[in-house]
Amino acid sequence: MNVLNGILSDSHGYYISIKEKISKKLADLPNGSVKERSIAGQKYYYIQQRVGKKVVHKYLGKKKPEDLIKKIQMRKSMKNELKKVNEALKMLGRVKGKSRA
Repeated sequence: MNVLNGILSDSHGYYISIKEKISKKLADLPNGSVKERSIAGQKYYYIQQRVGKKVVHKYLGKKKPEDLIKKIQMRKSMKNELKKVNEALKMLGRVKGKSRA
């Protein structure tokens, strides 16, 4: 039983460190989405974000913000990864509880 508890503890520590790394990266990445509006045949780009209960649009310019779009996609990917890490931690907690019984 001690070997199993050691493995579970190591796995828990691993996932906690991964969760911290992902959380730090998420803090540096922009939140929201880029929206394109066409007005009188011209394309304009805005970032759309939720601030409290309101959705706020901030003008970015006429040029498509490729770098910002990549960062937002990366954030979305990281959030999905964080969900998987949280699920693994939840499962480890259940298994750890059962192994003590």
